[in-house]
Amino acid sequence: MSDSRESNGPDNGATDPPGGETTDDLGGAQLRLAVPDMDCSSCAGKVEGALDREGVRSVDTRPTTGVVVLTYDPDVTDVEALTAAVESAGYAVADAESDGVADDLFTSPRAVATAVGGVFLAAGLVLEWLLPGLDPTFATIGGVGFLGPWAVTGASIAFLLAVAAAGPPILRNGLYSLRGLSLDIDLLMSVGVVAALLVDLPFEAATLAVLFSVAELLERYSIDRARTSLRELMELSPDEAVVIRDGDEETVPAESVATGERLAVRPGERVPLDGVVRKGSGAVDESPITGESVPAEKEPGDEVYAGSINEAGYLEVEATAPAEESTIARVVELVEAANGEETRAERFVDRFAGVYTPIVVVGAVATAALGPLLVGGGAETWFVRGLTLLVVACPCAFVISTPVSVVSGVTAAARNGVLIKGGEHLEAAGDVDAVALDKTGTLTRGELSVTDVVPLGDRDVDDVLACATAIERRSEHPVAAAIVARGEETGADPGDGGVTDGEGATDDDVTDDVEVTGFEALTGEGVRAELDGETHYAGKPSLFEDLGFDLSHAHVRSDGGVVRERDADGDGTDDTGASVTEPEPCDHGRYLDLASETIPRLQAEGKTVVLVGTETELEGVVAVADTVRPEAAWVVDRLHELGIDRVAMLTGDNERTARAIGERVGVDEVRAALLPEEKVDAVRELGAETEGGVAMVGDGINDAPALAAADVGIAMGAAGTDTAIETADVALMADDLTRLPYVVDLSSRASSTIRTNIGASLGVKALLAAGAPLGYVSVAMAVVVGDMGMSLGVTGNALRLGNVEPAEPPTADAAAAESNAEAAESNAEAAESNAEAAESNAETA
Repeated sequence: MSDSRESNGPDNGATDPPGGETTDDLGGAQLRLAVPDMDCSSCAGKVEGALDREGVRSVDTRPTTGVVVLTYDPDVTDVEALTAAVESAGYAVADAESDGVADDLFTSPRAVATAVGGVFLAAGLVLEWLLPGLDPTFATIGGVGFLGPWAVTGASIAFLLAVAAAGPPILRNGLYSLRGLSLDIDLLMSVGVVAALLVDLPFEAATLAVLFSVAELLERYSIDRARTSLRELMELSPDEAVVIRDGDEETVPAESVATGERLAVRPGERVPLDGVVRKGSGAVDESPITGESVPAEKEPGDEVYAGSINEAGYLEVEATAPAEESTIARVVELVEAANGEETRAERFVDRFAGVYTPIVVVGAVATAALGPLLVGGGAETWFVRGLTLLVVACPCAFVISTPVSVVSGVTAAARNGVLIKGGEHLEAAGDVDAVALDKTGTLTRGELSVTDVVPLGDRDVDDVLACATAIERRSEHPVAAAIVARGEETGADPGDGGVTDGEGATDDDVTDDVEVTGFEALTGEGVRAELDGETHYAGKPSLFEDLGFDLSHAHVRSDGGVVRERDADGDGTDDTGASVTEPEPCDHGRYLDLASETIPRLQAEGKTVVLVGTETELEGVVAVADTVRPEAAWVVDRLHELGIDRVAMLTGDNERTARAIGERVGVDEVRAALLPEEKVDAVRELGAETEGGVAMVGDGINDAPALAAADVGIAMGAAGTDTAIETADVALMADDLTRLPYVVDLSSRASSTIRTNIGASLGVKALLAAGAPLGYVSVAMAVVVGDMGMSLGVTGNALRLGNVEPAEPPTADAAAAESNAEAAESNAEAAESNAEAAESNAETA
């Protein structure tokens, strides 16, 4: 890539400061400079060299976004001196708000000069090749070129004018490169243009100047297309906010809003800052941050994020963070920083280019100087071949092949609610062969809920829930909270043993008619309370065994009442297809063997069992579990389809619960009862047992050690969570497990794209380098194919990563239709088999 230093951004003399300045924790100042023309690693190297001076503590160049972030000692140097240092390397510094995209690229001074040069080049070609009879010879100057006298013709004058129009930026940039002792394309092209003029080859000089300038503009256009994806992220957060002050609404810049101020957000408007809804309700589209396409319902107390769109309803939002610290601002900053990190592929390309370019340059000089002596032929012919090889020496295409792929992949991921913290992590995720998944909050929702209710005696489901809710309401245990939530949800009322109208059920709705006294927590066993003067218990099966109950023979209603709430269709199975234990007949009606059948079955499914009853009567069984995400099994299947060899579940939960959930979601391996340090060991073991890397998926906080130990740490539900965003390699902004296969798919495609781009670039360069000394490659072909063509090709290929979209799990209807289709196909095969068997029997008879 070239060091195209013609500034197409805002004039440096604008009122705005050239950089955004902040102060770090060590007392140093941090400065952000927008350097739009710094668009390749070679450019970044020159800028770093110019800033290698006293007082500068660190320099972070981000060529794919045209930004330099540096930390310096304000007592030693200042912004003006640092800006001047960058400009001394030939790069104009734009104002701090510049996004590096040249909106006027094709109307810029360089574009106009290139167009003029193109006209003169075309005129010279017409005179020299199409209308040679109209090409006058004005003079012949002897001894100028070592190849012979210099004929001043109309065509040669046109070629010289083409060089005069298109060449100055190349020569000026070549001079900067010479000052910095940098063997880059600008220096090579400058040498080529000057040398061609000195030896009376004006056509070759004009061709180099014009076509190279065109290539520069097109390459900058390609880089701008990649930068535009980042600009789209930056534009998500509005510049202005409507603030409510003293009862009046006032429109102010978003950055001037203080934490704690209230904002008015009407339907159709974007939320300007992160905050909490204090008044109003409505649906908010959070897809710009989380990638979730379904609008989230927001009520007072709910969080909202800057950049999200209020679809319906008026909201008053209390700002909880300034504009520069909003979630979307942090995402943009991290995405921008990610594009400044070098991947393994980039480091390889840089090392290769450092060897390739000098070797080819030596080859070009040798071709021009030794060709006539060793092979024979005209000196002009060999000079042109050497000049062509000099053009081929530029490593532009394969130098930019990786950065544009990274910026395309990382920004595409951000648009879909996935924050990838750098090209290195994008590359690493593409090499993953094993994925380790935390259970709680990842494969499961991380929230306990009631899954089963088994009424006993003459009770029904609502009786059991009402009694359990009344007892557990005063407990602080998570299992108790799940039971109370279910009781409130169903509106079960212990006062009449029935169900309320189900609308607007409150705490009082459930317990109005029951006096609860004498509540006592039985450590390690359960709870006890007096309901209307009668002692009730809720707790472990062992608690009721101690009370003297025979859990192997628990009576149920003799009229065939509901045995298990989830056996809704009465077919003997629950909604997952698991068998449901049916009551057995006895002398007193029917009974369940809780000790040997019902309780072990529920526990085998990973559920916590709570019995409810009095000192003389068992009333029912309530099962509570952390529910498995409905998409978990699809995600595991999808990971296998994408080439992940092993999917393991790591959890601190007990073996029985872990096995039950692992079998349900289809993981290859379950490791249970793990302490945090044991999870780290498990991740390392997985990494040692696979050829590629291992990714760990967790909540980003509790699983931090395991995330750090993995090749790629992936945090779930990071939106609004500073720790997860800052510490994870990859952050899924929404609490959406379906984005995990998307990360693997996108990263795999990005790795493939990078390899394709590098391979194609090197292949084309090798062919051109081999063909140039033999005369099969012209100067124009070297520029158009080797420089312009390949640069556009690798950029276009990289931008295709922006079209990769997350796959969605099939809906319940689609899954049922697929299952029915498979069943129908199976039935058809069975029918065909039966028909063949019948035919065989008939023949035998």
